[in-house]
Parts: sequence; C-alpha cells; structure tokens
Amino acid sequence: MRRITWVFWSILAVLAFLWLLAEPEAFHIRGIFPARSLLAQLTGVLAIGCMSLAMLLALRPRWLEAWLDGLDKMYRLHKWLGIGALVLSVLHWLVIKGPKWAVGWGWITRPAKGGGANLSTLEAFLRSQRGLAESIGEWAFYAAVLLIALALIKRFPYRLFYQSHRLLALVYLALVAHSLVLLKFSYWTTPVGWVTAALLAVGSWAALQSLFRRIGAGRRVSGSITGLHYFPGVRSLQVDARVPGWPGHKPGQFAFAVSDRSEGFHPYTIASCWQPQDPQISFVVKELGDHTRTLREQLRVGEKIAVEGPYGCFTFDDDRRRQIWVGGGIGVTPFIARLRHLASHPQDNRPVDFFHSTAEVDEEALARLTEDVSRTQVQLHLLISGRDGYLTGERIRAAVPDWRQASIWFCGPAGFGRALREDFARQGFDVHRHFHQEMFDMR
Repeated sequence: MRRITWVFWSILAVLAFLWLLAEPEAFHIRGIFPARSLLAQLTGVLAIGCMSLAMLLALRPRWLEAWLDGLDKMYRLHKWLGIGALVLSVLHWLVIKGPKWAVGWGWITRPAKGGGANLSTLEAFLRSQRGLAESIGEWAFYAAVLLIALALIKRFPYRLFYQSHRLLALVYLALVAHSLVLLKFSYWTTPVGWVTAALLAVGSWAALQSLFRRIGAGRRVSGSITGLHYFPGVRSLQVDARVPGWPGHKPGQFAFAVSDRSEGFHPYTIASCWQPQDPQISFVVKELGDHTRTLREQLRVGEKIAVEGPYGCFTFDDDRRRQIWVGGGIGVTPFIARLRHLASHPQDNRPVDFFHSTAEVDEEALARLTEDVSRTQVQLHLLISGRDGYLTGERIRAAVPDWRQASIWFCGPAGFGRALREDFARQGFDVHRHFHQEMFDMR
C-alpha cells in the first residue's frame, strides 16, 4: 500500500512540476481570467495524465506487477487514478465554468480577447477548432463522471459494470481530441508537452485494445470444466478445469476466468498446485455477488472456459526463517494451493503456522483442508468464530513466540487484514516489508 500511495502522489507531483517549468511566472499572475487560464491548463494536464495511466493499468501489464507488488495493487492504483481523474476533471470544469457564470451574473467583466497575429498554420488551425473541442470535452466529462461513479458503486451489477466500463475507452479518446486542441500550444516544445504526448499515445493505444477486446488476449487459454463440487456449509463451489497450453502458476496467484462472454472475465484465486504433466487448474468460488450466486446452476462439466493469467505476487517468496499464514473465510484459497505445493516439494521445510478463521463451517471442506495440512509440516490453527472467538494479533503472537522472525501472509476480509496489520505495527513489526496482504478487490 505504501508503494502505490507513493506512486500515485509522485505522478501528480511530477506532472505539476513539469507544468510549472513551462509556466515559471505562474505565481505572479494577477487577475481572474489569467489565473483561470493557468488553472485550466494545470487541472487539464493532471486529469488527462491520471486517466492515461489508468488506461495503461487496465491492460494488466505483467511487466509492472513486480514493481507494484501484484495486479491486485495495480488495480488499486488504477482505482485511485480514476478517482483522481474524476476529482481533477470536476475542478477543471469548475475553473472553466465558474468565471463564465460570474460574467453572466454581472459579478465580473470578461476582458477583451487578444489578437491572433503571427500564429503558425498549425496553431491557427487548432485555435479554429476550440469551440468544437470544448463541446466534445464537456460532454465527455459528463459521461466520464457517470461511468466512473457507476464503477465505484459496489451494488451496481458486475455484468453491467463490465459492459459500461468499456465505454470509458470511447470517452477517453474524445478527451484526447479535446486535449490535443486545447493544451497550450507552447507546451508541446517543453517537457510537460512531451510527457503529455507520450501519455496520450499510450492511453489511446490502451483504449483501442479495450474497444477491440484485446486486453489479456496473449495470456488467455481455452479449456473445459472437468469437475464441479459444491460445499453448502460455506456456500462455495469448486471448479476444476483442464487447460492445455496454460503456462503454469505459483501458489497464491490468481487468474481471470469466463464461461459467459457477456458477463466478462472474473478474477479467482487458484486453489491447485500446477503439474505440467496434468494441466488441471482449480478455483474455489464463494457466493458473494449476483454472478457467483448463479454459477452452481449455470456451469456444467464439459463446458468450455477461457482462463487468463496467471497474475499476482502473493507467492510466499521471502527469506524469513518462518511464515505465518492467516486465511479469513474464502481467503483460505491461496493457502490450499500452497499446501498442495509443499506436499509435492518437501524441500521447503521452514516452519509455518497457518491460522484459518471462519464463521461458516462445512465439514467436508474442513476435512479436505485438514488432509492437505497433514501432508506437510504446517501447523494448523483452526478458529471457528462462533466457538473459539475472533482471531487477533495477540492470539497469533501467543501461539508463535518467535513471530518477529516470521513473515505474515494474509488473505481475507480487508477490514480484518487492516486490523491485524495495525496491531502488528504497534508491536514494532515491520509491516511494510514483512506483512503481505492480497487485496482481492478489482472494483
């Protein structure tokens, strides 16, 4: 989290700094309309910069995963950039509209427009398109506000979110045209103009990839469902699929899967250990939303499925003497995959304490988990909240005396993870380096 926070604010700071290099007299400007012109350029540069980088992250670029600590963190940054673009766009709109309203109300007087002498052919052409570009930008702004707001509303059905969110690519291309015309012409020969041009080019390419449904196409394989098993006590469905051509995965990674193209790809943590000689992959899907509640009735053995990935850096790779795993509810899934990996790779024998806390109980699911644990040296600490109470940092530290030499791997409800992280931070544990949390929230 600290890394993506730093990246987010660094992006804004760098763009603002480059803009300031192009406007060294910005702090000496006097008058409402000269200040309006400057603020419109600044907010415009920052807003289109955020949106361009959000478009890039929507491509799920694998080369950024290691640096940003996984696709789950990248999507969190994507969300922040979208919110940043929304806030900056609203400020941009207010900067443009506010003085116009004040003139209409008779509060201020609009200064006379300057002449357009000694303009280059290109600059003169761009100025002649300002009216059209302003109209395009205004309507694209209204559409962007609506679409981003819908994306942030968790109750908005995923199917509709998937279909409507792709429209942002069209909105973005309209805003690119708006920016090309209305960005101050002198900026194009300065660093802020070069960076903006690069961002517009990258963002436009990403928008086209989205419109033509090419996101992740090179990391996608086709397979078929080979098994389905429902665990009623925890309202979860295990889906087994045969996926020839799958490149393999590490325990803890996830993939996007789809059987219904209109629904779009959903992310699921992989619950199986990869065996190249037997290209099978398993997911355990919790009934949490409108889509996952219907999978038990919709899916059939033999049905075709497309799988894209793998993604994620929640892969248990570190050099600590021991590990502490914490799985809350359906957050047990990556640990199931790791247990099965350890069973077939016994050379990784460092001590592991696995805390699984759950409010729901399914005896068959628990029996399978216990069997997976029995094939390893992992120490299981099972807590059923109605019987054993809630898992806390204090209980973990009591059960693992040398917890300071461990790394902690958490997957489960975000609030639970945040509470544990803060608790261990208060005890002097270096949570920035050794507390790993899967932020499995793609909206």
